[in-house]
Amino acid sequence: MGETPPFLADPESTRESIMRATYLALCEHGYAGLTIQRIGESFEKSKSLLYHHYDDKDELLLAFLQFMLEQHEASVPKGAEEGAAERLDTVLDAMLPPSLSDEHEGFTAAMVELRAQAANDERYREQFAEHDRAFHEQLVAVVEDGIEDGTFADVDPESVAQFLSSVINGAMTRRVSGGDDDAVTATRTEVDAYLDRVVRAGDGGAA
Repeated sequence: MGETPPFLADPESTRESIMRATYLALCEHGYAGLTIQRIGESFEKSKSLLYHHYDDKDELLLAFLQFMLEQHEASVPKGAEEGAAERLDTVLDAMLPPSLSDEHEGFTAAMVELRAQAANDERYREQFAEHDRAFHEQLVAVVEDGIEDGTFADVDPESVAQFLSSVINGAMTRRVSGGDDDAVTATRTEVDAYLDRVVRAGDGGAA
């Protein structure tokens, strides 16, 4: 499958090993089919450790979401290795790829299932609110940097970030609930057209 995030490929602690096992089990079984037992099948250490640290699958999944958030925030570039336009393209390439491997598709579907739990479970609602906040702030920072260096037009970063995050979340949900790669490719094309017209005008994108 080959899509396992690099920070989970070679776990260095019991926590990371548990998170890796949770990731693999989610990819294979989704939320509905997930059990502690199935997570244990991907866990290289004693299964009793899972029950020692977590009472049930939801407690473990909430810990997994927190772990993913920590890893995301640690991975966001703090320097200026890339320009704002390149950073924005990197985000869009990651979130709206033209196709998904089986593993990546399984994980995306599982995350959509987990987000659905937020409708009735305050714990999931709080976790996804934090995820949305972090992603929103990442997009705002990229747009602000582009405005500052003249790459982007003088737009409202908050509004642009809100629009992009809403489109991305919608495209991810549609992709795993009856959509296809062509629909996501079309969405990406329209997102780029919007960015050229509204945001990238600062670098001569569209008048």
